[in-house]
Amino acid sequence: MLNAEQIKQLESLAKTVRVDILKMLNQASSGHTGGSLSTVEIIVSLYFYKMRHNPKDPAWPDRDRFVLSKGHGAPALYTVLARSGYFDLSELMNLRKLGSILQGHPDMKVTPGIDISTGSLGQGLSMANGMALALKLDKRPSRVYVLMGDGENQEGQIWEAAMAAAHYKLDNVCGIIDHNGLQIDGPVNEIMKIEPITDKWACFGWEVFRVNGHDFREIIAALDKAETVKNKPSLIVARTVKGKGVSFFEGKVEYHGIPPTDEELAKALVELGIKS
Repeated sequence: MLNAEQIKQLESLAKTVRVDILKMLNQASSGHTGGSLSTVEIIVSLYFYKMRHNPKDPAWPDRDRFVLSKGHGAPALYTVLARSGYFDLSELMNLRKLGSILQGHPDMKVTPGIDISTGSLGQGLSMANGMALALKLDKRPSRVYVLMGDGENQEGQIWEAAMAAAHYKLDNVCGIIDHNGLQIDGPVNEIMKIEPITDKWACFGWEVFRVNGHDFREIIAALDKAETVKNKPSLIVARTVKGKGVSFFEGKVEYHGIPPTDEELAKALVELGIKS
């Protein structure tokens, strides 16, 4: 567990990541604001606390793997990768440009640090299972972390993969749900109810933890506990706020898939403590 000063440093980094996200989305005039901002503390916790990885050797065989199943949240992952040292920060302003290494969804063929290409919702957990099985066959100590959207849990393939992970006792898989309650068409539980989500995953044979997805202490404690689980996969249900960090984005479904305007960016940066 980290001390108070280390938590403070992560909180400061999260604010910086949010600034990066908003600037790159504004520059691209395209992309997903709400679901990128809601995942910041989760992805920062993984790359700056929990995961074994090496920016100088992205293909290190014993690294932990990360699968961004909700691939449209790529801006959050890109800025964390850049802040980790996988590529220069200047690349962030090339988001979604033709020929850029940072496309709208993660592409493992062009972006350093991306373990698997994602974007087709519902498929990430199956990919993570495959990675985890291969790692066990190779007797490697690595773990696989997969971040899913809550609306994504409406996909049948998620539940097939959930059964498979439990059946094969994939204790090197840790799923995380970005449970912000909103998807592109509206509130998740109005489009297709997923509750009681914790009970459902537990019934499928997973060890389940619930956390505040914006509280580093809770996220880190759950990640540590998940690593001790044996003979079954683990899942962290992280309750988050869509658009977290900017008051006029928070909880607004209309910001699922649109970038901030110049005026919105300026106001958002002031809220985040950036005066110019």
